Amino acid sequence: MKSICVFCGSNYGNDMEYRQAARELGKFLANKKISLIYGGGKAGLMGEIADAVLSHKGHVIGIIPKFLKDKELAHENISELFIVDTMHTRKAKMYELADGFIVMPGGYGTYEELFEVLSWLQIGIHNKPIGLLNVNGFFDPLIKMLEHTVDKGFAKPENLKLIISAGNVATLYQLMENFKPNLVNKWT
Repeated sequence: MKSICVFCGSNYGNDMEYRQAARELGKFLANKKISLIYGGGKAGLMGEIADAVLSHKGHVIGIIPKFLKDKELAHENISELFIVDTMHTRKAKMYELADGFIVMPGGYGTYEELFEVLSWLQIGIHNKPIGLLNVNGFFDPLIKMLEHTVDKGFAKPENLKLIISAGNVATLYQLMENFKPNLVNKWT
């Protein structure tokens, strides 16, 4: 993987471990010479990871819509900043540039980005790995919800393996490198 898109919060959350994990992920990406693709902001975990990549001499590509440029405080000091017209254009560009996706703690926007690339993987639009950096069990309730979705017959058991989860960056990356999607027909 030469580039990884990270979906994460434009806030810090209330656990200092989230910030620490963002810094560790940024350092890891820079040391591996993997470009960070992200939402282009300098606030919250978004800014934390971008700053960490930059401080370790890594490459950062941000994509931000015009209307969020001021709200999310576009990070002007990154390697490349694309200013686009819409959220759809932003996500399409992120998807285009990324070889894989890592999701860190975040809010509704982070979940929306996760579920879009997950549903695309489920129906075969791409075969890129999707990893949850499960800092302090942040995603445990989401994983339980996905298991519930399978239990109630709205997804196949194989779909649970479309998301990789680990509590630390090195393990998550190794699992993502070895990812081979087992796609099943969702309609039968």
